[in-house]
Amino acid sequence: MSTETRTASPTHESDGTGLEPTLNLLADMDLAHATDDDIVRALELMVTHVDFPCLGAKSVFRRGSVAHAVLDDMDDPDLPADLLGRLTAFARDIDGQEGFHSFIATFRAPLPADEATFEASLFRLLQRLHDADDETWAAGVGSDPNDPHFAFSAGGTAYFIVGLHPAASRVARRAPLPTLVFNPHEQFEALRQEGRFDGMRTTIRRRDEDLQGAVNPMVADHGDGSEALQYSGRVHGPGWEPPLEVREPGDES
Repeated sequence: MSTETRTASPTHESDGTGLEPTLNLLADMDLAHATDDDIVRALELMVTHVDFPCLGAKSVFRRGSVAHAVLDDMDDPDLPADLLGRLTAFARDIDGQEGFHSFIATFRAPLPADEATFEASLFRLLQRLHDADDETWAAGVGSDPNDPHFAFSAGGTAYFIVGLHPAASRVARRAPLPTLVFNPHEQFEALRQEGRFDGMRTTIRRRDEDLQGAVNPMVADHGDGSEALQYSGRVHGPGWEPPLEVREPGDES
């Protein structure tokens, strides 16, 4: 079973509990067996917490511009076609709209034991999504996962993907269930054109450093390094390459 929810603007305020203790409480709630509404609410509590660093994520929840799908199994063989259809519909629904929008997919299973396990599941899913996608790669971004200008394409739309999961070492990535956030690339370009991107990026990175106590070593600007290195949140050494094979146009193999 799966559902998709358009979140309303939240009305609660923080009760003073820190973000990490809040996440620990959510992790103890066995959300894998909870209702879809409870799962959606749990992620909302995480993102809207006063200490959560990402201002863009806060914005989409505040404005109610999130499409949130609760799905059963990240490794389900039938998932790619379903998820691709949802992403295509999401892109169509927000076409021409201003502001931030995000599509969130939260999975009840499998619960990863560590960051490497989650990363493997993430890229297996992205590979299957790409293999099921008949659309041309999104314009304006690279299709080579090692290209500094790479962005993942689904249904002809470019996305920056943020992976969240309970085994994440960084607090801001430590969602109670495996979750993928698909952020349309064009909204970041709009911020750049408006001259607001640099200030927002600096603030987010400072807030994340304040929360974690250390700079995120994987953070890089689009064009400086492949954003695929950031998708899972795991730290990578020199020479690591994203395990994603993108077919060339016309390649039916």
